Parts: sequence; structure tokens; C-alpha cells
Amino acid sequence: MTNTRAAISLTTGLEDPEKVTVAFLVAVGAAESGRPTTMFLTKEAVRLVVPGVAVGVACEGCPPLADLLARYTAAGGTYLVCPICIASRQLDADAFIDGATPGGTVQLWEWIGDGATTFSY
Repeated sequence: MTNTRAAISLTTGLEDPEKVTVAFLVAVGAAESGRPTTMFLTKEAVRLVVPGVAVGVACEGCPPLADLLARYTAAGGTYLVCPICIASRQLDADAFIDGATPGGTVQLWEWIGDGATTFSY
């Protein structure tokens, strides 16, 4: 196990389910290997933490999105969800799935602290 943090930035929602799947595979891998992991969700990705949205299978052979989210949560993964994007889409942050909290770039940098491995999708 390692203490190196992992931060995965995702801007895409279900308009590109394969990109979402890849981002979650990376996040799940980090979280399940013991890394403190957060996903920074912006643009259409903010909808993924609304219950019932992240469902389906992106491609033949791809794992179901719901399974990836469940594994990520079980491994302790969290989400920082862009508050500007939440407001612009008129979403209710109080109804988000477990582990998802509003947070912008300041909170992301605070979470990163002295460093993290980052990925952007």
C-alpha cells in the first residue's frame, strides 16, 4: 500500500461513457490499491453523482458503471463536485451519492496538499 494521493479530474458525463469508464477504472485501481483517491467532477460529469444516473455499460466487455461506482465507494474513494457546475445545472447537492461533496479548485488544492498523482479525462 501507498499513501500517495490520486486525483482524477473528469469533465465528461454519459455523453462519452467510454471516457467515464476509463476514468473510473483508474480511480478504482487507485482506491483499491490503498491510495487516498478523489475524483474532481466538472461540467457534465457532475451528473454522475446524482443517484440513478451512472448506469449502463459503455462498450462490449466494459464493466457496468454502477459496479465501478460501488467499488470506488467501497474502497473509500470520494468526489469533489464543482459547485458552479452544480448550480448551473440546478442539481441538489444534498441528494448526491455517498462520498460526493461540493468543492471547487480551492478544496481540490487543499486535498492535494503536498502532492498527488493526477489524471485528467
